[in-house]
Amino acid sequence: MEGPASAGGDNRPALDMSETDLADATRQLKRASVLVVGDAMLDRYVYGSVGRISPEAPVPVLTVEREVAMPGGAGNVVRNLTALGAAVAFISVVGDDQSGADLTGLVGGQPNVEPWLLVQGGRATTTKTRFIASGQQMLRADNEIARPIHPRLADRMVKIASDAVAATAVMVLSDYHKGVLSPEVTPRLIAAAQSAGRKVIVDPKGRDYAPYTGADLVTPNRRELQEATGLPIGTEEEITVAAQALRQRFSFGAVLVTRSEDGMSLFTADSVHHLPAQAPEVFDVSGAGDTVVAVVAAALASGQSLLTGARLANVAAGIVVGKVGTAVARDGDILEALTPERGTLRKVMSRSAVVEQVERWRRRGWRVGFTNGCFDLLHPGHVHLIEQSRSWCDRLVVGLNSDASVKRLKGPARPIQSEAARAAVLASLGAVDLVSIFDEDTPIELIKLVKPDVLVKGADYRVDQVVGGDLVQEWGGQVKLAELLPGNSTTATVARIKG
Repeated sequence: MEGPASAGGDNRPALDMSETDLADATRQLKRASVLVVGDAMLDRYVYGSVGRISPEAPVPVLTVEREVAMPGGAGNVVRNLTALGAAVAFISVVGDDQSGADLTGLVGGQPNVEPWLLVQGGRATTTKTRFIASGQQMLRADNEIARPIHPRLADRMVKIASDAVAATAVMVLSDYHKGVLSPEVTPRLIAAAQSAGRKVIVDPKGRDYAPYTGADLVTPNRRELQEATGLPIGTEEEITVAAQALRQRFSFGAVLVTRSEDGMSLFTADSVHHLPAQAPEVFDVSGAGDTVVAVVAAALASGQSLLTGARLANVAAGIVVGKVGTAVARDGDILEALTPERGTLRKVMSRSAVVEQVERWRRRGWRVGFTNGCFDLLHPGHVHLIEQSRSWCDRLVVGLNSDASVKRLKGPARPIQSEAARAAVLASLGAVDLVSIFDEDTPIELIKLVKPDVLVKGADYRVDQVVGGDLVQEWGGQVKLAELLPGNSTTATVARIKG
């Protein structure tokens, strides 16, 4: 299992937890209950394409194609916790504006969340709007009032937190310096948690760490550590000196320094652990710090050690920086990263994961293909269709009808194999890069999400009969009809078996 490291750092394999141990710890995260207090924000993403320069000014014209909104700031910590299966109480303040109403709806719509989003009249809800084309951010527009919340509202917030902390195992203070966690409020929240015997984790901001005095853990990044201490942080030795000085000065139980491509380092009173980065590819570091805080909090709240939490957080951070936008690491994502022997099952993804994966492919300039079917009793005709589909693209997504969908289309006696079995068989094929199950009668919603460059169906269809073909052609894609192998039919096979 795990043991203390020397003051200079110790990464000997004998002291590391095995992947099996970490996988077991990951499964425990859903037992966690966490209280999050901090600055909630609304993150808006406006996606589109640029095809011309404005005649009014030398700026690109973005043709908007879709918009996405999600909780940001402390709200992203909540998103990450719920993605792990943890129960969350969330306390924050929003303005009496449309963004505040949107944010309240988004937070309240998450599973296992008890929201306490207090409203302050005349205050603007912090909103960050990002405009994106071809996977690149063109512009970010912020709307906010970063002043301390009204004192009476602060008193009410502290009272709610003092009551809620007793029902949770860990308190997280997510400080973005937007006014919820003022220097007067933060010490009161820490005192309330300590009075209830609960641990406090702080994601800090700014140079003055005095308001966080006595916290069990603070999680600065490398730049924040330098700003808070004024000490050099160019080497592991210098980071160790700065982190221990910070820990001692403000009586922190531990300091976890996130170090971007260099991983992270955990410092306690008697140990130092340098954990190398786990990210094979880095696409976007947005929100990675929120992921780290959420995973460590869930680990502590579920009875795991701080070092175990840091190791899991290191794996989770490697996952989210490989995704596009402010992403989360689900417990399933962590398990997959820890158990590579699961192999082809990684190809079977939810719709949200499909969108993230396809976006990563597109950033690399790869053409994405799509085909679909029931694929019950996979036969040579199916394989021939899939191999042709893959030959026309760089990565192939296969949409698979769910069991309920197959029953509606083929009758109550079908499918012969369950959707899980059919997905596993498809994922085992080398020509298949991703499988996603859809419950509708047609894959049109999945096609809209994937936006394939190439859409493939068998030659028993005409191009104008292919579901989603018109959409694919509208956005410049191609519809291909694959050659069919004669004498291959699942329905005929089933009939022969019955006969």
